[in-house]
Amino acid sequence: MSDEKKSAELDLQAIIKKAESQTDFPEVPLDEFEIPSYDAWKEACIELLKGAPFEKKMYTKTYEGITFDPMYFHADTEPIQPKNSYPGAGDYLRGATAKGYVNAPWGIAQACDETFPAENNELLKHEIDKGSTIYHVKLDCATKKAKDARECERPGCGGVSLTTLGDVETLLNGLKLDKYPLYVYAGESSAPILALIAAAVKDVSKLRGFVGANPIAELASNGKLNQPLDKLYDEMAAVAKWAVKNAPELKTVFVNSDVFSNGGSNDVQELAYSLAAAVTYIREMLKRGLTIDEAAEQIQFGVSIGANFFMQIAKLRAIRPIWAEIVKAFGGSESVQHIHLTARPASFFKTVYDPYVNLLRGTTQLFSAVVGGLESYENAPFDEPVRKGDEFSRRIARNMQIILQEEFGLMQPIDPAGGSWAVETLTKQIKEKIWAEFQLIEGKGGIVAALKEGYPQDEIAKILADRFKAIASRRDRIVGNNMYANMLEERLDPRAEDFAENKKARTADIEKFLAGVNSKDALAKVDANNFAKVIDAAAAGATIAEIRAALGTGESETVKTIGVHRWSEKFEALREATEKFKAEKGDNVKIFLANMGPIPQHKARADFTTGFLQVGAFEVLGNNGFESVEAAAEAAKNSGADAVVICSTDATYPEIVPALAPKLHEVLPNATVYLAGTAPAELVETYKAAGIDDYINIRSNCYQTLTAMQKKKGMIA
Repeated sequence: MSDEKKSAELDLQAIIKKAESQTDFPEVPLDEFEIPSYDAWKEACIELLKGAPFEKKMYTKTYEGITFDPMYFHADTEPIQPKNSYPGAGDYLRGATAKGYVNAPWGIAQACDETFPAENNELLKHEIDKGSTIYHVKLDCATKKAKDARECERPGCGGVSLTTLGDVETLLNGLKLDKYPLYVYAGESSAPILALIAAAVKDVSKLRGFVGANPIAELASNGKLNQPLDKLYDEMAAVAKWAVKNAPELKTVFVNSDVFSNGGSNDVQELAYSLAAAVTYIREMLKRGLTIDEAAEQIQFGVSIGANFFMQIAKLRAIRPIWAEIVKAFGGSESVQHIHLTARPASFFKTVYDPYVNLLRGTTQLFSAVVGGLESYENAPFDEPVRKGDEFSRRIARNMQIILQEEFGLMQPIDPAGGSWAVETLTKQIKEKIWAEFQLIEGKGGIVAALKEGYPQDEIAKILADRFKAIASRRDRIVGNNMYANMLEERLDPRAEDFAENKKARTADIEKFLAGVNSKDALAKVDANNFAKVIDAAAAGATIAEIRAALGTGESETVKTIGVHRWSEKFEALREATEKFKAEKGDNVKIFLANMGPIPQHKARADFTTGFLQVGAFEVLGNNGFESVEAAAEAAKNSGADAVVICSTDATYPEIVPALAPKLHEVLPNATVYLAGTAPAELVETYKAAGIDDYINIRSNCYQTLTAMQKKKGMIA
């Protein structure tokens, strides 16, 4: 070491030694600082807002009719603090269990949806090997409707195809059902698929999790059912009675909220209508001989986690005391008043374009769900809107949960949001709104009567329309779709399944199993009120469709459906129309930017305009600016553009616009001329007379503007 370095090190050691020995620090007076106040903060905000209204900018309205304050205060929230409420006790506001996730982390329930039973069996085992803790089987559309794959046009659509006992035996072969719960959403009735599962499993008493039905959700989704609801309630009660006696840890009703969430509902509607459905099921099971404790314990709830981070935490905390109060009102004991809750990210908020952003959306949704409190979570792969997941997308989705458990320490804090001034306020607000909407549904005679009236459908449609309106004007921003489009994006390969080949393969498997099977006698004894007889038919080799037929089919209630939507669907369709036109015609909407003046003068509006137009995947022709209107007009002419956007500043527009706009119409007579920004009231008519057809600014309806360009180009009708 050099002498210079030695000297520096000695000096440093001396400084440290002196600092360590200094214990008597002088008192620092703070008299020169004013104690901050809300009013002073508000005045500072108003000054920074430069004329924009404080109430409009600093308060956030939600689709639930709740307004987020810019900040929350102890004095305002003191009366609602859960001072005497503890996790696992009381109304369960603070959690269903006393120890939270400390001893029992939330279950990792990654869905397995491979088409063929053997492949899905391998995937189920692989998921467990890699960190999942629940066997989550996702059935295809035909199986949920108890249809034979041989009679189905798209076997494997959305999940695994199961028709025979052999299929189910293959699916469950080697699974450790005594160790890991089994999750299966069965559609309108759990009887057909649960009968096959019970026939395939040696010891049904070890089954945990749920094989659950939700006929009301299926009615709302499809408009009708295989048979009247009363008959499905008979099956529900019979299955529940069997489960209470033979598989006490298995639930047979799954009140999942997907149908409402996928329709675009707000969080109040989603939970209020789901609770109303659950109450209907309790009433129907009570009518058919179950006790309230037995009926309540049969119900598992499934909630969709949306995009508003704090609202998701609040709604999960709110649903627990509401459910506890409902069960208590029915006379349920304290031991069954806690809700059984699983969740998944809302499909509504996933996008086809820039799909990797779904990973970021999924992370915040997962985090808010865990903070809000639940028993298990299915973190759907980021490519869910495009295709079934692959090894990469499933691994990332699974590992997001594992990281939160094992690296981020989220198993340790119990009710981490408890006491938060903001979250406690939101919890109280959304709880009151959910309860009010639930009571409104009850006042209409229950959820089924309300659906027949069309009330939930219409109310959800209103929220969906509000969402689309906000998205069109980009007040709600969807990264990669209506904002920040990635023009270099390569679409994900949808890996479309060959359903004809699927059907051929499934037919061969089914007919091989059924060779020599005779289930007629067992099917003749099937009784919808005696589930043991249904299991006997399954054990004798009856197919899922034969079991459904033996249980009965018939005309059901009909209601207006709640459609499946995604918030980005209109912008996705817009962009797909452009891409299709480009592929077929080798052409695109071309927009020339008439950037006037040096770069600092036009850059801000040119950049905004470029991002605005690229949402439609249009060709934007930029430049470094023009010194004269003649040069700009000549360049515009040479571009052959379909539209021109004049970009400069408000200060220069009064001189530029009257001179440039007429020249642009002269050189490009079929082009639309836009102005980037807005015109002051006194210049609107002047600019219009000069030839400004429309404006592009932060208040523009992006969707309408871009579709108008597409129509003019002939891309869409």
